[in-house]
Amino acid sequence: MVTRAGIVVTGTEVLTGRVADRNGPWLAEQLRRLGIDVGHVVVVGDRPDDLRATLSFLAGLGTDLLITSGGLGPTADDLTAQVVADFQGRPTAVDPALEQRVAAVVERLMARRGWRADPEATAAGVRKQATVPDGATVLEPVGTAPGLVVLPADGTDGPPVVVLPGPPGELQGMWPAALAAPAVRALLEGTTELHQRTLRLWGTLEAQLAATLREVEPELGGLEITTCLREGELEIVTRFSPDAEATYDRFADVVTDRYRDTVFSTGPTLDELVAQALGDHGLTIATGESCTGGLLSARLVERPGSSAYVLGGVTAYANAAKQQLLGVPAELLAEHGAVSPEVARALADGARSRFGADVGVGITGVAGPGGGSSGKPVGTVHVCVVGPDGVRERALRLHGSRTAVRERSVTMAMHLLRELLLGGPPA
Repeated sequence: MVTRAGIVVTGTEVLTGRVADRNGPWLAEQLRRLGIDVGHVVVVGDRPDDLRATLSFLAGLGTDLLITSGGLGPTADDLTAQVVADFQGRPTAVDPALEQRVAAVVERLMARRGWRADPEATAAGVRKQATVPDGATVLEPVGTAPGLVVLPADGTDGPPVVVLPGPPGELQGMWPAALAAPAVRALLEGTTELHQRTLRLWGTLEAQLAATLREVEPELGGLEITTCLREGELEIVTRFSPDAEATYDRFADVVTDRYRDTVFSTGPTLDELVAQALGDHGLTIATGESCTGGLLSARLVERPGSSAYVLGGVTAYANAAKQQLLGVPAELLAEHGAVSPEVARALADGARSRFGADVGVGITGVAGPGGGSSGKPVGTVHVCVVGPDGVRERALRLHGSRTAVRERSVTMAMHLLRELLLGGPPA
């Protein structure tokens, strides 16, 4: 039997989308590596009844471990510790020693930032954060809020609840202490990592893959297969226990054989492949972007160590900027227009020349929602990649919002880079 966990992310700001949930996915991946399967990640607002109902729901499913994030601060809407205490049937009280430690942290923080606050209000907030359920394991603060591991009251059944802060840096910093807590350590005894493998295809439809999966389904016992189509890339993620490794190998062989013309990775992401290829070949890259406004440069420098191969980029929106900064000839712009394959090539050549790079990338287009014409409607984009071993270029007609057009243009540029540097399925 696989040990199962449920994650409850609290905060109305997360529920309404003002803040993206970075804790649920991170915790789920950490637990997978430890051999604990996450069945649910639930986001609830700062309402005690909803939090209590969610805990009851997950516990009622036979979940072995519950984890909450958020709601541990000093303000009135930070209610998680008290709700969890009530849920586990534990009375709460101020821990005087913890109160002193939290007060010291708050004092240092305020002094460092030059903040001033009413002493009584500050003391009340510290006291609230030092109020813990009876018998709970206290996880020392990484910020100002301590975490907790709370067991059900004596004589009652249920899973332990690990209570963690909301800020991702604090939660991640507290995670090792949570794993070391006796109740959590006991759950981890004998667990083994749940394996996860990924195949990535470029140009295969989900319907095609679905037909293959139906055909081989009787041979896939022990595999949990999910597919996701994003910006033309079909991702197949498979999770399985170690004893199903051979089954997965047979499945991967079937996919890579039947879709040999579209499988471009048996693990690494597109960005990882491009970065590795640039590094392995000792190549440098520079970009000249118009409609994407620097998104490609930002994507290339996202990975640590990118300074070894990314020399720079120019965002040249105006024609004058294209001419002055990247050397695009005025007559080329006049004859073909800024949105044309000729200008995309000139942007790539200009970036390569101006930065002295081995590889240059040019992108120009109409991202919308306005600016299109009958000949060049919104979504018209031209991408060009120039390198020592050739040129790759594409004319695109993209649909969607301005953001979608820009992001899809960058994805195409990355695939052209992958094709130029590594070969494989054409972009």
